[in-house]
Amino acid sequence: MAELAPVDVAAREAMSDEEVVARVLTGETALFEIIMRRHNQRLYRASRAILRDDAQAEDVVQAAYVRAYEHLSQFAGRASFGAWLIRIAVNEGLSRLRNRKHYDEPAGEGDHMDRFASSTPDPEQAASTSEIRNLLENLIEALPDGNRAVFVLRDVEGMSTSETADALDISEESVKTRLHRARAALRKGLSTHASIEARQAFAFHATRCDHVVKNVFDKIYGGALTWPSSGETIH
Repeated sequence: MAELAPVDVAAREAMSDEEVVARVLTGETALFEIIMRRHNQRLYRASRAILRDDAQAEDVVQAAYVRAYEHLSQFAGRASFGAWLIRIAVNEGLSRLRNRKHYDEPAGEGDHMDRFASSTPDPEQAASTSEIRNLLENLIEALPDGNRAVFVLRDVEGMSTSETADALDISEESVKTRLHRARAALRKGLSTHASIEARQAFAFHATRCDHVVKNVFDKIYGGALTWPSSGETIH
């Protein structure tokens, strides 16, 4: 993988996403690492809220970055770059959810998606000793899919109602309704700790962050990706 362009830490942190994108488009492709490290946590949480599976969520994050890189020149700036990335990841996650072979929606519960067995906890999860955090993760995991995705985007990631509605392609009223239901469900088991401790749940640890960055750059520098001159537009 190419090394990050010679920009000091302070300068990197001061750069907006749009500035980074502009420089990547002029050929400083290594700066795309700034974008990935800046947004890994949010994309992972959003993807996991949809798929409820660590490995699949990580795959979605990588696919979303590759897709964003391929269509980077099509970013029009109508919304923030972060919101644009989230929309790509959500669309990818929903597409994979629809394509699962063993989909099983309970009759009469359109807001509930499939229920799959939890994957075996990885060492990072096993190392967690916070009883409250574990309880919260379990409570969030048990929420209906639509409510869970809204809760993660709104209360965990701090996205606005309009940004969440755009990312999930639902109305703002639906966002408010689902968020209310999610909060009510969580309050039953966790009381006032929900919103505070949620920011520590489903953490995107440094090792996973490094793994995503490496895999995306392997594809970029492997020659498989080029800037599209025309074709599909990413919204």
